[in-house]
Amino acid sequence: MTAIRHSVFIIDDDAAVRDSLLYLLRSEGVRARGFASGADFFTNLPEDRSACVITDIRMPGMEGGEVVRRLAEFKDRAWPVIVFTGHADVAMAVQLMKAGVIDFIEKPFEPARMLETVKGALDQLDDLAARQDMRLEVERKTATLTPRERQVFDALIEGRSNKEIAQLLSISPRTVEIFRSKVMEKMQADSLSALVKMGLLAGPDL
Repeated sequence: MTAIRHSVFIIDDDAAVRDSLLYLLRSEGVRARGFASGADFFTNLPEDRSACVITDIRMPGMEGGEVVRRLAEFKDRAWPVIVFTGHADVAMAVQLMKAGVIDFIEKPFEPARMLETVKGALDQLDDLAARQDMRLEVERKTATLTPRERQVFDALIEGRSNKEIAQLLSISPRTVEIFRSKVMEKMQADSLSALVKMGLLAGPDL
């Protein structure tokens, strides 16, 4: 693993298992931090907006299922969860997957399987971070548009033709072409498809 951008948090009351997993991940260049319980984790809640969480299920006090449920409440964070346990059953696995867990690994875990699963979670976070960076760039560009240019931009994203935009905004098709050219220039889009992709990436709340 190279250029790791995100941390991995391990929650397990078994110190030997926790330390073994910490060593495994750190040896691969992953920033990893351990917590002895769910309560310990939430008491010392990391500030990371994106990270991978690996939690045991059977723990004294707050069990892993509760950890998963509480993490799901953090809508402003991207924290994929991997569950591992020595007490697995199908019903539990299905329930946790429905709650958003990305994988379910039985103890004793195979190092290669664990590393593959963690890498997959971190790759997802990298993709999400890249999309967020691109969205911010699109927002920066659209902020430079005048109100009329923004109207033309929105209409283009909706798939309207120059004629339809002209009728919608009560301006001439030639004027639409002028505004369209300005929009393409300010948005640094070399094609209509590139412009549409920007609009779709930014979403309806832009």
